[in-house]
Amino acid sequence: MPLKQTAVYSFILLLIISSCSKKHLPQTSGTETHAIIPDSASAKKPIVKRTAAPKVIVVNDKVAKKSVDGRLYYDLDGHRYWKNYKDGKYYLFSQSMYTDKAFQPPSN
Repeated sequence: MPLKQTAVYSFILLLIISSCSKKHLPQTSGTETHAIIPDSASAKKPIVKRTAAPKVIVVNDKVAKKSVDGRLYYDLDGHRYWKNYKDGKYYLFSQSMYTDKAFQPPSN
């Protein structure tokens, strides 16, 4: 009995290995064969232009999130915007926001 099980498992294993090694190559029309040589036009990758993130956005405070220190922020497309409490707009993060009083929440 163990010999039959071993033979069945070996057959299944060989079947899986042989089926994974086959590659599908579509047939070309006709019998012509062409060498695949990339020319300079097709070898270039397309240029993807990144759009610049806006420096200032206007967001409703209800959808903004509150940080641990009480400041409001909003995440948009991988950029974080912090609320300026003087004009109510959200500005793209910069290091100067840590010390600027306009970005500190008003004291109650």
